[in-house]
Amino acid sequence: MEKIKVLIADDHRVVREGLAAILKTKEDIHVIGEAQDGAEAVEKARALLPDVILMDVSMPRMGGVEATRQVKREFPHIGIVALTMYEEQQYIFDLVRAGATGYLLKDSESSQIVAAIRAISRGESLIHPSVASKILAEFSLMAQKKGKKPSWAEHDLTEREITVLRLVADGKTNKEIANTLDLSEKTVKNHVRNIFHKLQVYDRTQAAITAIRKGLIELDPKR
Repeated sequence: MEKIKVLIADDHRVVREGLAAILKTKEDIHVIGEAQDGAEAVEKARALLPDVILMDVSMPRMGGVEATRQVKREFPHIGIVALTMYEEQQYIFDLVRAGATGYLLKDSESSQIVAAIRAISRGESLIHPSVASKILAEFSLMAQKKGKKPSWAEHDLTEREITVLRLVADGKTNKEIANTLDLSEKTVKNHVRNIFHKLQVYDRTQAAITAIRKGLIELDPKR
């Protein structure tokens, strides 16, 4: 079994050790390194090529937002889970714009962190419920203010792919989408892969945000 390679970036040693201890009990996860600031996280990402990085937001030398931006610029396929004590919207939006694939608060259950790592390694995303709606609602509101109209043809998306994309933006998993549309999970996975290719994105969060910003789909900002 091929293990998910994880890099832990946090300026508090006790946090790094705690996360490592939890993850090392999982047979499908391998902690390949630790970083104590953003600059070291970028260096370790280059040297170790992890599948997923657990990235603290507030770190010395270089913060998690800039570290995320640099890692994703060089290695777009590396998944990044932002771990933070903060729920402020500016942190959320900055991290998502930088390319974070997941966003979890540090008081999340350990099972949520493990689930996020596994989901992101599959090309999915996992965002803490308390901030997920804020992310999509804000970008939806921004798109509406710009007055953008849906243009499916611009990205060669089919009507079925638009339907799947709306459900992705609602946070549905492939299994939930399959049940909703009476499709097989394999078919949904193929649709999602095609959507990523057409939108030139690498994960579900970026697909949803790109679709909203370009006016391909609309969400109710008051949800």
